Amino acid sequence: MKKDQFVQILSEKGITLSPTQLDQFSTYFRLLVEWNEKMNLTAITDEEGVYLKHFYDSITAAFYFPFDKDLSLCDVGAGAGFPSIPLKICFPQLKVTIVDSLNKRIGFLQHLVNELNLQDVTLYHDRAETFGKRLDLRESFDVVTARAVARLSVLSELCLPLVKENGYFIPMKAASVTEEIDKGKKALTILGGKIEKVHSFQLPIEESERNILIIKKFKTTPKKYPRKPGTPNRTPLE
Repeated sequence: MKKDQFVQILSEKGITLSPTQLDQFSTYFRLLVEWNEKMNLTAITDEEGVYLKHFYDSITAAFYFPFDKDLSLCDVGAGAGFPSIPLKICFPQLKVTIVDSLNKRIGFLQHLVNELNLQDVTLYHDRAETFGKRLDLRESFDVVTARAVARLSVLSELCLPLVKENGYFIPMKAASVTEEIDKGKKALTILGGKIEKVHSFQLPIEESERNILIIKKFKTTPKKYPRKPGTPNRTPLE
């Protein structure tokens, strides 16, 4: 995706980028490639690929959920900052918290946040299982996002404990999610979430499948969740 296509398609979706925001995306791309030479952040390093598969792909969540409000957003396992940093660039009023288990990635993200001059971004080096037990942060976020390969039953246990009641968990998935949703129903019921909508679409240009789930939290998550590190993955709630 060329930069002008990026700008045009976002504009068609009601997201108009200022010159400052475009500069931030340019800087983001440059730093991503620079740091990727020192550590493994992404397998995608060409500009058109990054703009399509990382930047644009991250922002697609905003086509289906109103991120243009004063919201607190937690991004679990953000890696190189996806989807939270592209969303933050587009919607500067968001209060963003990022948790990632690898300290090197947190180092990159801190440098990125400083270079992009982003305000209200807090970074935590922690595992999602222990982060979700923190009394100062548990059930405190309006929205929790995850753009991860873990299946829905696992992601739900890591993310729903952080969502406040009547808040939203928005997992972003690549492949078909019908089977995942079926296997994830038990976890959602236990953890207090309910799927409101599943949005399926194709990324432009390469036409690969994407799915965005809008999951509302309707009740408090039992205190025993998330379980100890590694347990959700080994014995998912299915």
